[in-house]
Amino acid sequence: MDNTKPIIKYLDVLIILLLLIVTILGVCSFHTSFSYEFVNQYGQKVQMWGAGIYAHDSYFKAPIFIGSDFTILLFVVPLSIVTFFKAKKKQSMEYDIRSFGIVSLLLYYSASLAFGVTYNRLHLIYIALFGMCSFSVSVLFAKFHAAGVRQGKVCSYPFTKGMKVFLLAAGISLFAAWLPDIIISIAKGTSLELIEVYTTEITYVLDMGIISPLIFITYYLVRHGDFIGYVFLRMIFKICMCIGIMLPVQTFFQLSAGISIPIPALITKCLTFVVMAFFAAYFDYRLKRETQYISSADNYNEGRH
Repeated sequence: MDNTKPIIKYLDVLIILLLLIVTILGVCSFHTSFSYEFVNQYGQKVQMWGAGIYAHDSYFKAPIFIGSDFTILLFVVPLSIVTFFKAKKKQSMEYDIRSFGIVSLLLYYSASLAFGVTYNRLHLIYIALFGMCSFSVSVLFAKFHAAGVRQGKVCSYPFTKGMKVFLLAAGISLFAAWLPDIIISIAKGTSLELIEVYTTEITYVLDMGIISPLIFITYYLVRHGDFIGYVFLRMIFKICMCIGIMLPVQTFFQLSAGISIPIPALITKCLTFVVMAFFAAYFDYRLKRETQYISSADNYNEGRH
């Protein structure tokens, strides 16, 4: 008997409820008339947002957070509800893998809030959301790992040359997008150019410290026929697709707030990821269509939530 069934069920519901609170309040914080200037810990003048839950975040970063909230609310929350519901109704490994991709994306989002946003009255909710996403990802990962150990070969699927190139390009691009900023600041002996009121850049930490290495690990696991590599591959495609939607939305909110963004920055830190999102969507579609689960994988349903 699977004792995790009720745990996952309640986690899914609570995650959706917390997402609604966080994203709605975040989107409602888009007001550009409350900004003020502040001298940060580096002795620099910084323009602050001044409105809503992002009142103490910078004028540059707040629209980015709001753009993320808008994307999650408009696209990811409905997708999560449909995916979680189908995962329970269909009781198949395929829908569990889709759930894993969604919750992994939400783990990234919740980590960005919990560690990247200036302290505000939603901090406990950020912590709760991060914790629940972490538990959900861990439980699903344990199930996939157990299925791989128990059944050996769980499914067959194409791992094309295009997918290989995509993984290598994605892993490298995350460093290419953020590493120059860090190298330049270290060489000059200064803080990051847009560090503003923050002590670290959480996106750099997550992308270069976790996501990029995970992409290369996934490449290795898939090449060696490890089932968990296939799960990670589907998850990476899901995250890339969402990032490809989120970055233009974030840019839209920044431009709507009157923030000027240089064309080179738009190309390297927006357009590149949008193009990657199209490839990710194609590869994910092909995997869903061409993956064949081994008949013995039916035993997995006995441990399904």
